[in-house]
Amino acid sequence: MVKSADFNELIALPKGLTIPQLRKAIEYIEREAGGLVDLYIEQANVFSALVGILGTRALDQVSGYEKHKNIHTAQQQFPDLVRRGSGPKPKPVDCLESKASKRPWAIQSHYNHAGWYIVWRYLVDTTESFEGTKPVLVWRVDIVFFEEDDWTYEGSTASEGAGGRTHTFGIKKAAKRLQGTAVYQRSDVQLKGGKPVPKNGD
Repeated sequence: MVKSADFNELIALPKGLTIPQLRKAIEYIEREAGGLVDLYIEQANVFSALVGILGTRALDQVSGYEKHKNIHTAQQQFPDLVRRGSGPKPKPVDCLESKASKRPWAIQSHYNHAGWYIVWRYLVDTTESFEGTKPVLVWRVDIVFFEEDDWTYEGSTASEGAGGRTHTFGIKKAAKRLQGTAVYQRSDVQLKGGKPVPKNGD
């Protein structure tokens, strides 16, 4: 259950985004992603991209942000969302990128643009030990404004015919940089060995 008490009202939010809207978005992501667990088992990286897309779709429906009018930009570049009424060339402060990760701190992007970033930290619980009817849970949501110089180039591990990861940018000292940016964190989840687990140990 997404509890009101698990939201931190002291965290700065981009203009046009509210905690009630975030609550609705989390509920939407958990509901829609729950029926796609088989995809996670087969391709976890694709599943993370899907959760990020669900976040974009949810905020487009319930918040003061909308999908970028330029379909190519929204699908391939930056940003996923812009503040409604910000015009055809939105400023970084009016841009919002939706990302998802099962890792507690990492943030990666193909670009190093300045703007607001929302990261849906999720876990897949096929045993449904947290909640009896939810195999996918968003356990933390980070919201932070990054400048271009917050990013560092991470290169590429791809090679012809051998696959590998394409070039990306990552946030410098991400764990430190993200301290104090969690607008939502489930009180029944804790990190152990870098993984989210039930706080009661069950």
